[in-house]
Amino acid sequence: MNIPKPSLTQWIFVGMGVGLLIGWLAPEFAVTLRPFSTVFLRLIKSIVAPLIFATLVVGIAGHGDLKQVGRMGVKAIVYFEVVTTIALIIGLVVVNVIKPGVGATLHAAEGMGDLVAKKQTFGDVLTHVFPQSFFEAAANGEVLQVVVFTLIFSIALAMVAKEKREIILQFCDSLAETMFKFTNIVMKYAPVGVAAAIAVTVGNKGLSVLINLGLLVVSLYVALIIFVVFVFGGVALMARIPIRQFLNAVKEPALIAFSTTSSEAALPKAMLAMEAFGVPRRIVSFVIPTGYSFNLDGSSLYLSLAAIFVAQAAGIDLSIGQQCVIVLTLMLTSKGVAGVSRAALVVLAGTLSSFGLPLEGVAVLLGVDQLMDMGRTMVNVVGNCLATVVIARWEGEFKPAT
Repeated sequence: MNIPKPSLTQWIFVGMGVGLLIGWLAPEFAVTLRPFSTVFLRLIKSIVAPLIFATLVVGIAGHGDLKQVGRMGVKAIVYFEVVTTIALIIGLVVVNVIKPGVGATLHAAEGMGDLVAKKQTFGDVLTHVFPQSFFEAAANGEVLQVVVFTLIFSIALAMVAKEKREIILQFCDSLAETMFKFTNIVMKYAPVGVAAAIAVTVGNKGLSVLINLGLLVVSLYVALIIFVVFVFGGVALMARIPIRQFLNAVKEPALIAFSTTSSEAALPKAMLAMEAFGVPRRIVSFVIPTGYSFNLDGSSLYLSLAAIFVAQAAGIDLSIGQQCVIVLTLMLTSKGVAGVSRAALVVLAGTLSSFGLPLEGVAVLLGVDQLMDMGRTMVNVVGNCLATVVIARWEGEFKPAT
């Protein structure tokens, strides 16, 4: 009898279970496993910039129809803004209904030194979009800056004579294929990297971390479930997307995002999965990288929920109007920071400072941020995968894999 070989998804589940047990039973040993997870994340991050550059250049300059690219970009931005706004509102509603911060006491904690509250103006957001060096942006994980540089480069390349353009296009096409093969090799190491990441998290924080701010964690996951079921589900139905097949396609990148709390770690696998699902590569290579800065559904929902939680914990009663202003502010400040470490906490610190709320709230959230980051990162990745299918359907180019 032939025993079927476990799939990558099954191995990742095994890795998560092993990591949980190691972190619980041998926390001191678990912490020493950090290099194994670091290696995995470094390998994945090394893929992101060349993969985005190569696929976007081929998708835009190789397409020849810059008007269609521009039209697709407008559709993507409109979709992103509508969905992220709904996410912010759901976070606001849930935190006001459950009130996880009422009765809590804010205490400053260690680790605030690396979180400098900085109020982001429109000028800050705008200048952050444009890189002063492509290689600096790639090294720092600034996904939006890499995308902006590549967009301008691709438009310039499309204006070059065909015989010269073809040389660079062939190089980028070969580079993209190579990076996808590179991704497949790295993914074989994923179960080990995931196991180490989970073990380190549990070893550092302990299972009791769920008790400290349990109600806040529950509130976030309730809001995320509501958002996924009603918003993602509604979008999938309206766009006539086969839901079961879509879930099968996104399960591996979603698990990687959940276990590593890194959208970048899931990006290459997500791009491969959506292409295999039936979305043209040029749409995948445009929508997913752009969505990593403009379509942070999970992070947006978390930010509105966390900001009001801090106000509740500090005993500050905010009116609905004030809460709406905070949501509008978060719509701006959450853009373009996807590649920054602890991006959501940095944005939250800036927002709290802007509205006179206590910054100790950021310190309080540090204790459970890893647990909440898992859920919001997974929703970010699934949301960007869904966006590629929606835009492809909108363009009349979605061809479901049979």
